[in-house]
Amino acid sequence: MDELRRFRLALVAWAAGGAKAGAAAAAARELAGEVRTIVLVEGSSDQVALQALATRHSRDLEAEGVAVVPLGGATNIGHFLNICGPPGLGLPLAGLCDIGEERHFRRHLERVGLGSGLTQAGLEALGFHVCVADLEDELIRAHGADGVQQVIEAQGEMRPFLTFQGQPAQRERPVEHQLRRFMGTHSGRKALYAQALITHLDLGRVPRPLERLLTHV
Repeated sequence: MDELRRFRLALVAWAAGGAKAGAAAAAARELAGEVRTIVLVEGSSDQVALQALATRHSRDLEAEGVAVVPLGGATNIGHFLNICGPPGLGLPLAGLCDIGEERHFRRHLERVGLGSGLTQAGLEALGFHVCVADLEDELIRAHGADGVQQVIEAQGEMRPFLTFQGQPAQRERPVEHQLRRFMGTHSGRKALYAQALITHLDLGRVPRPLERLLTHV
């Protein structure tokens, strides 16, 4: 297991607390010297998307010392800032969140001393970027509904998507809404489409939050 992966796993175990937190904290501290920047993202699909976009730009984030760490939900940002930010490891930070979770990021960044009265522009200056709704919405708008359906067909999932569209709760909704909900219907599907949609994306249409975040790190 490479050192950056070990660092990420130790960080997650440390933030989770419990009996193994002490050993995880010691491991994270030992490995922190290999880390240039920690990027805090809400979930694994955000991690997959950023790493896939880096690959499209011929970058290897892990080789660069950039650890992309899924929080397991935006409300965990406080725990991770306590251990990664000024109160803990004191490493350079960046991040990505949905607009509905921006308040959690802003409040805890201010709490640990990384700004005050933060606006969205202030967050961006720190390296924290906000999706208009969420990552899936950003990627759907970047591709357009027809483009996303072409990716779904390439994944061999057009029949399940058509079945999903035919459900009573979905029939009257815009196709963009259907696509967004479809990506969240099975465990792992968000990450699958984060990878696939970035792989097929015109690099001139990269969603602004992802583009700015990758440029920052």
